[in-house]
Amino acid sequence: MTRFAVLGAGRIGQVHARAIAQVEGAALVAIADPIAAAADSVAAKYGCDIRTIDTIESSDDVDAVVICTPTDTHADLIERFCRAGKAVFCEKPVDLDSGRVRDCLRVVDETGGRVMLGFNRRFDPDFAAMKAAIDAGRIGKVEMVTIISRDPGAPPADYITRSGGIFRDMTIHDFDMARWLLGEEVETVMAQASVLTDPTIGELGDYDSVNVILRTPSGKQAIITNSRRATYGYDQRVEVLGAAGMISAKNQHRANIQFADAQGFHDAPLLDFFMTRYIAAYAAEIAGFVAALRDGTPMPTTALDGLRALELADAALESAQSGQAVQLASAKQKAA
Repeated sequence: MTRFAVLGAGRIGQVHARAIAQVEGAALVAIADPIAAAADSVAAKYGCDIRTIDTIESSDDVDAVVICTPTDTHADLIERFCRAGKAVFCEKPVDLDSGRVRDCLRVVDETGGRVMLGFNRRFDPDFAAMKAAIDAGRIGKVEMVTIISRDPGAPPADYITRSGGIFRDMTIHDFDMARWLLGEEVETVMAQASVLTDPTIGELGDYDSVNVILRTPSGKQAIITNSRRATYGYDQRVEVLGAAGMISAKNQHRANIQFADAQGFHDAPLLDFFMTRYIAAYAAEIAGFVAALRDGTPMPTTALDGLRALELADAALESAQSGQAVQLASAKQKAA
């Protein structure tokens, strides 16, 4: 049994508390949050203790922590709990600065820490089935990946100012998916970005509409399309083209039904929020974390995956601002 403490009782902390309660072999022992009402709500719902982070660090009945605190605390907390000998599941990103992420990775390595980063989309049942089919050779060698990810609406302005921007906050999930599905690291990044949905986002120094082309050394390509506005719901689609065929994952609807009338055929509305679209994925990633701890196997997603996705986000921002393709530093080092 893996005994958990969740650090942060906000929206994503509540998602992970629910996931822990759903997963066999996991138990929620404690919740920590400076906002008493938030901690009280989780504790009442799942029957766990309310403790401080300091207390959790020294608690013998806590094996692992789930870090759901603000982004600028992630790296410090990862290092702290690795040194305390506890396993760590951390929401992305490790940090918004790639140099700080590399420093954190060194501490993880030095301590032998067991760290998993929360890229939940890999654990979505549809996307996981797609990856399994690709690995089984169903479509032959992967050639092109297309990822469409559009939010129903933009987050609040105060969130945008601390998110790191659309590439580091939103597209970063798609960068991880692209690496995973391509099966090869990315060499060059070309991005275009605009403000089309809300001028306030531009005034805050961010974009709301972006397209990115990724290219690997062998010539494989991934195309990512993001928007902060999709009036029809939460748009999450993936298509992978291979030498022998194609595989795709479609959107999920509120019900698997279709209406027909004189105006034509009509599907039920799309799911409209990531917390409903990815319920199964959040439970599956906690299950994967528990299984890796139990079996002593590698973590399904790592802090290094987080660094690679952040490097792509940094390159995409540079490309969007310069209008030029950007070669990743890691690719330049290999060429040298």
